[in-house]
Amino acid sequence: MRLMRLLCPMLIIGVALFAQEEKKKKGPSPFENPQNLKILTTKGEALQMTMRNFNAALGQQCTYCHVQGNFPSDDNPKKTVARMMISMARDINGKFTDGQQHVTCFTCHRGAVTPLKEAPPAQ
Repeated sequence: MRLMRLLCPMLIIGVALFAQEEKKKKGPSPFENPQNLKILTTKGEALQMTMRNFNAALGQQCTYCHVQGNFPSDDNPKKTVARMMISMARDINGKFTDGQQHVTCFTCHRGAVTPLKEAPPAQ
């Protein structure tokens, strides 16, 4: 029992130190100091959440719009389309006087790359 009292705190400290070292090896998060944001104004966790919402709305991973290993790059034309669609959603939401977000990417895409053109059949 005495041995467990000594080992448990040492194990916890070891795991915490290992986790910190792993974070240092990965380097800074691309969300903390984003580059080439032309229409998005957030950063950090808010930007990461925004990007995850895009992933869910289109059912795709980051590299659908971004160049692998070079996220600031504009070489993927889908990134330009995404910016236009974000602007479109903002314009629509700006027409509502209550200031609420009524339209998102998911409103039309529903987890698919191509927006739905008609309502799905009733179940």
